[in-house]
Amino acid sequence: MKKKYKGLITLIIILVITAIIYFSSNKQQEEISETLAKCIGEKSILYVQLGCSHCKVQEEMFGSQIKYLNVIDCFYFPEKCEGITATPTWVINEEKYIGKKSIEELKELTGC
Repeated sequence: MKKKYKGLITLIIILVITAIIYFSSNKQQEEISETLAKCIGEKSILYVQLGCSHCKVQEEMFGSQIKYLNVIDCFYFPEKCEGITATPTWVINEEKYIGKKSIEELKELTGC
């Protein structure tokens, strides 16, 4: 009898852990608004590079609103990336911010 309950409890624990992992890895990030993306885009430049995984994550944070950002890919346009030592790099108010930034950080840095 005790073995039966042990197996059932183990199964429930495994199912709960699996559900937590599934839902936490598949939660959809709320898409940024067009207005906010335009504001950030007007006040910044995002330097990325083909093959940069952090750049890809940064771009994916904007979803379909990425079109409103000023994005320069240093792989294709190295002449436009003079002084850029790492990607992603944000240039806001002539100041460089290296690394992936959250939407909240970008709102604060741009004043959007």
